[in-house]
Amino acid sequence: MTDPSNPPQDKKILVDEDWKAQVEAEKEALSREAEQKPAGEAPAAGPDEDHPLPPPTLVDLAGSLAVQTMIALGLMANPLTGKAELRIHQARHLIDTLDLLQKKTEGNRTAEETDAFEHLLHELHLGFLAVQSGTPRQ
Repeated sequence: MTDPSNPPQDKKILVDEDWKAQVEAEKEALSREAEQKPAGEAPAAGPDEDHPLPPPTLVDLAGSLAVQTMIALGLMANPLTGKAELRIHQARHLIDTLDLLQKKTEGNRTAEETDAFEHLLHELHLGFLAVQSGTPRQ
């Protein structure tokens, strides 16, 4: 029996050979599994990877541009800085982009898409005018 107050001077690390063999076998099994998957099949998403997204829609695109416009108008905090910042030229450009998108998709939109464009553009024009006059909308 060894004395706990007096540890041995020559400590040796003992590696369990069975454990090493098991780890090596698991590595080989994973490697074989990866090789057997079809080339087009994506690996399983891990906890830090993106999840599948719904198909893109015109309403989502218009909504995304509208959010960017509200940020440029200072009506929403910039997610990068956490502060409301007025960028009037950027806001005007984004509103013009939404106007262009509305005009270019005329005759190809659903009633829901048309309503979304009209509502978003109306609200953004009001927000733009309010910012210009110095009375920002909430």
